[in-house]
Amino acid sequence: MSNLKEFLEECEKLGTLRLIVTSSAAVLEARGKIQKLFYAELPKGKYANMHTEGFEFHLNMDKITRVKFETGEAKRGNFTTYAVRFLDEKEEPALSAFLQWGKPGEYEPGQVESWHELKEKYGEVWEPVPVEEI
Repeated sequence: MSNLKEFLEECEKLGTLRLIVTSSAAVLEARGKIQKLFYAELPKGKYANMHTEGFEFHLNMDKITRVKFETGEAKRGNFTTYAVRFLDEKEEPALSAFLQWGKPGEYEPGQVESWHELKEKYGEVWEPVPVEEI
């Protein structure tokens, strides 16, 4: 069975994503690709990290208990959205990764197909095995 580190590395083929983190008081959205990940083991857990020109990304892989693939209807426009939700122990999204479109409903070539391939491989809801070493 695969772990979250392996899964995140496969997410590179999803292309440009809208990465969303929501707290009780704010929502942060960043646009970018999951690529050039590096890893660190800290007292708080095993982290997947990424630095880009526009943002830094740090995900405590030990806190993610499930990964869920979801489709939805765009809030603005009439097209399907595709998301990967990284759920914590409370079954709440710690991180959401939506396929990012250029014009509404126009995804990068191969992006939707890659999302479906990952969903087919891992299932609609997937429980990663713990990352043993990084």
